[in-house]
Amino acid sequence: MKRWILTALSLILLGVLLFGGCGSKKDEPDEEKPKKVKEIGEEITIHYPWNEETEDVEDVEPKMTVEKKKEEPGVKQMMDEMTLEEKVCQLFMVTPEQITGVDAAVQAGDTTKEAIQKYPVGGIVYFAQNIIDEQQLKTMIENTKSFSKYPLFIGVDEEGGSQVARIAENENFAVEKVPDMQVIGASGDYEQAYKAGKTIGSYLHGLGFNLDFAPVADVLTNAENTVIGPRSFGADASVNAKMVSRAVEGLQEKQVSAVLKHFPGHGGTSDDSHEKTVTSNSTLKQLKNREFLPFKAGIEAGADCVLAGHIALPEVTGDTVPATLSEKIITGILRKELGFNGVIITDSMQMGAVTNSYTSAEAAVKAVQAGVDVILMPEDFVQAYEGVLNAVKNGEISEERIDESVYRIMRCKLKLTQD
Repeated sequence: MKRWILTALSLILLGVLLFGGCGSKKDEPDEEKPKKVKEIGEEITIHYPWNEETEDVEDVEPKMTVEKKKEEPGVKQMMDEMTLEEKVCQLFMVTPEQITGVDAAVQAGDTTKEAIQKYPVGGIVYFAQNIIDEQQLKTMIENTKSFSKYPLFIGVDEEGGSQVARIAENENFAVEKVPDMQVIGASGDYEQAYKAGKTIGSYLHGLGFNLDFAPVADVLTNAENTVIGPRSFGADASVNAKMVSRAVEGLQEKQVSAVLKHFPGHGGTSDDSHEKTVTSNSTLKQLKNREFLPFKAGIEAGADCVLAGHIALPEVTGDTVPATLSEKIITGILRKELGFNGVIITDSMQMGAVTNSYTSAEAAVKAVQAGVDVILMPEDFVQAYEGVLNAVKNGEISEERIDESVYRIMRCKLKLTQD
């Protein structure tokens, strides 16, 4: 009898431990928990299953976690010192002509100094007209950097090959030339892509550049495409992915940020975004299996930046808004689905794809709202800057949204100075 009683008591005790007993907190309504607000210095990681069958971004159920990243006091210190106006200026990368008003800038003196002090932009991009010879270029870049209160992106289009190489195609520079990316892609030798990236990165770094608008990650699937042509590694997405990955590694080993372009993919189109918005009629499934693969590989290789092209995806978004201004593409796909937490830069905002439909202010505001970090070469820089600044002041854009981009920008610049 005593043994039976002990057994019964043990069973009762076990039930209490397992199920909490009658009237446990499990049966009571959950207490409302305070919502956690994301702070600068945290990254929201959204894990999307890579489901090739998915035709709609909204069909994929994300799993989201917030991870506290290693605190970067240098970034925080710079941001704490910034005014709102300075933060907004950091979102712009412009030509020297756009802030100085000169016809063709080949030196940086008092005019450049005054312009950068008035508008402390995030970066300067140089083109062939700015580049005469090695000493002239080095001096201009060094002076420009010295005039800026904050670190600058100093960028150039140096893809290699014969079409887009501002330095290598200038006869006054004795640098090693690399072949067209199409030639490297056809070789099937991924180490050639790595060597090309490393070669370009080496001479760019030596001249003072820290950002290169390369490599081209577009898969050349349209034979009528003359905009990309030999700039692409070719028509095989898998080969492209490995080539892009190695090119990124080679470039960034030399402290030059790689910029994957032109997301979401320009190689399957036939129109030119310099003239109008380019439309891709690919479905999300097709994009995942082809166009996105080189971008995904480049991101996984650690690419600092991605350039968004003026390319619309009506089969995915249901509209013809170019990627640069589309929250569905920039935030929904590039940020959330591909998991890119680096710096997103627009393609040149002087192109007809933007200027045909939007003022400089409208386009800049829409780009920031879409999730872009850096607005490249707006048609009217001052109008674009004032448009974003006014949008913050009137509540159309939150200052927290500006801080998110400035944090990414400054984090990238700090990394370039520490590597």
